[in-house]
Amino acid sequence: MTKSALPQPIMTVDEIEKLLDEVFPQLHHGGRTVMVEAVGSMTARLRLIAHERHLRPGGTVSGPAMFTLADVGIWVAILAHMGPGTLGAVTSNLNINFLLRPPHGDVIVECRLLKLGKRLAVGEATLFADGSAEPVAHAVGTYAIPAAKK
Repeated sequence: MTKSALPQPIMTVDEIEKLLDEVFPQLHHGGRTVMVEAVGSMTARLRLIAHERHLRPGGTVSGPAMFTLADVGIWVAILAHMGPGTLGAVTSNLNINFLLRPPHGDVIVECRLLKLGKRLAVGEATLFADGSAEPVAHAVGTYAIPAAKK
């Protein structure tokens, strides 16, 4: 028995960035700091350009900033594969484990969809300090996908 090919994205990085600007401008409140870098087969890669507002005392990127990056990253992976009709997909659960304190600097999230169904999607997000191979956080999330409008 052969495995079927993994689904490919139906939206490009530029299309996703444009859509986010239109429907989710609050993501960039205070200046653009979250960038979609790539989408691939069941994957997405985003970058957080850590600004002072993303830091906690001690100069490390805060947990809430990393949580947001993981959540948006998995959501973007879903959007890339299912299109703008899934803008209403909502997080129903997101569990994150913080592994290391990232220094002040960019944080990269590598997202992979584990399940992409009609009503549910499950994905994982691994976060890295830019230039480091060691993860700083790992998250797993489940997203409810709205029924198609008829």
